[in-house]
Amino acid sequence: MPANDAYVAVIFTSVRTEHHQGEYAIWASRMDELVREQPGYIEHASARDPLTRFGITVAYFADDASAAAWKQLAEHVEAQRLGREMFYSEYSVRVATVYRSYEFMAPT
Repeated sequence: MPANDAYVAVIFTSVRTEHHQGEYAIWASRMDELVREQPGYIEHASARDPLTRFGITVAYFADDASAAAWKQLAEHVEAQRLGREMFYSEYSVRVATVYRSYEFMAPT
């Protein structure tokens, strides 16, 4: 992560439906691959609770223009459509500017 420069976090929270598990896995894998190729991409992380099906993905971009370009990418637009129609019972997207960040790693 950039140490002193502000960057953008796109925070996607969702609740998965119980349907289309196989197709969802294919699309999720493709989006994971595709986001890494985007100009301005820094990193991302995802987690999902298997019991509640609640999940969160946070993707970090160098700037707002890079985050906006990711939202408009044709294959990602198709994934968004499928998400609304089949994969999610609800979701939200929040875009934030990160001004500071801190990290800790336990010694090994």
